[in-house]
Amino acid sequence: MTNRIPRNPLRNKENSQTQYDQFDAIELYCPICKRSMPVRKRLLLILPEGDKYEYLCARCGTSVGEKIDKNTADQNRLII
Repeated sequence: MTNRIPRNPLRNKENSQTQYDQFDAIELYCPICKRSMPVRKRLLLILPEGDKYEYLCARCGTSVGEKIDKNTADQNRLII
């Protein structure tokens, strides 16, 4: 009798692609504070290709990065 190791469902190709689909930054380097600092994510624009976010240093408010979230481009939006 052989000991069979169950397969890890996260190791198949489909799950590995969706597992790392989107990242959100927790800390980024701030040139004003001169070190890695926690960041806040702020919505800048709603574009046809996705939502554009800006990352701001939580201490001094300096813009330290941007991101376009492409997953929200396909969702229907209610504009009032």
